Amino acid sequence: MVTEKQRKLLTTLVKLIVSAALLYFIFTKIDFTEVAKVLKSANPWWLSLAILLFVLSKVLNSFRLNLYFHTINVKLSQLSNLKLYLLGMFYNLFLPGGIGGDAYKGYVIQKQFKTGTKKVVGVLLLDRLSGMLLILIYALALAYFVKLPFLNGYDWILWLAIPIGILTFWFINKLWFSYALPAFWGSFWYSAVLQLIQLGATYCIMLALGVNINELAYLFIFMVSSVVSVIPLTIGGIGSREVTFLYGSKWLGLDAGTAIGISFVFFLITALVSLTGIGYHFKKPKLTTVD
Repeated sequence: MVTEKQRKLLTTLVKLIVSAALLYFIFTKIDFTEVAKVLKSANPWWLSLAILLFVLSKVLNSFRLNLYFHTINVKLSQLSNLKLYLLGMFYNLFLPGGIGGDAYKGYVIQKQFKTGTKKVVGVLLLDRLSGMLLILIYALALAYFVKLPFLNGYDWILWLAIPIGILTFWFINKLWFSYALPAFWGSFWYSAVLQLIQLGATYCIMLALGVNINELAYLFIFMVSSVVSVIPLTIGGIGSREVTFLYGSKWLGLDAGTAIGISFVFFLITALVSLTGIGYHFKKPKLTTVD
């Protein structure tokens, strides 16, 4: 019989293999000397702005999660919640398959506040889904302006899908997570702003790499890759995002080397910011509450 420790070890091993296989595949399809040239010429000022915008998006992300926590009477202060969120980012990227960030946050919240595992898991799931909803909305809007070939004459479907998606998510909240429904519109607007800021960060990366044509197409691929990278098949989304950029760039007639460069820089920024949570691994954050 497989123990929990063995299962986690096996999960990590599978993710490592999948990540390595995807990266190897990308290396066989791309001339990385061209990618290296793109990265070496990067403008440090635009990269710095991209990092600042990414950090701001993550702060807002933590605020959105805390909004959900408050609906289940877990009234964390924004500062203590931000510390917990940073620790979760560190676990998600650097300790996959062992202690996932969401799993750890759920464990800590349930242990201290005794709110009920079902509700804690529910709000963590809703937080993820709320972000995913806005990623899809922005992807649909960008797809309209990119003019995808297979939708020629049917672009109106993209705009129709947006209110359908919002209503579907609202009904999911209403039917299965009614206790968190008061946070629906607040989380929606948090997601709208923070995803827009992440698009801004990606655009700054593009400017840093000298991308000045087909900007909307690259941003569309980025939004699609954000959806793909959430699928827990690789370590921190490594490989899956790059493969999406590779095939997306070929499909839309973009420069594959530039697309992979954008993906790598975004991952490096994510890793850099996630690494700031390492201090809370050694000294766990004390969770304080507000009235």
